[in-house]
Amino acid sequence: MTWSSASEFWAMGGYGVYVWGSMGVSAALLALEVRLARVGRQQALEAVCEAMHAEHEDTAPTTSTVAQPAGNWPSGVTS
Repeated sequence: MTWSSASEFWAMGGYGVYVWGSMGVSAALLALEVRLARVGRQQALEAVCEAMHAEHEDTAPTTSTVAQPAGNWPSGVTS
């Protein structure tokens, strides 16, 4: 199909409202899908972080202890 002017192209032979309307709805839905995927990913990451934080709090020692450095110390030597 050929058009002699830009206005004929946009009119699409009288079907421009349907063509461009469907293109607009499709673009809007694709943008919404991207947004929802980003929000869902962020919520999933936050849930994982909260679970890891809760697990870390559950395994934390209840009494105050001094951490010993890792490594091979000669016998009788302490930090």
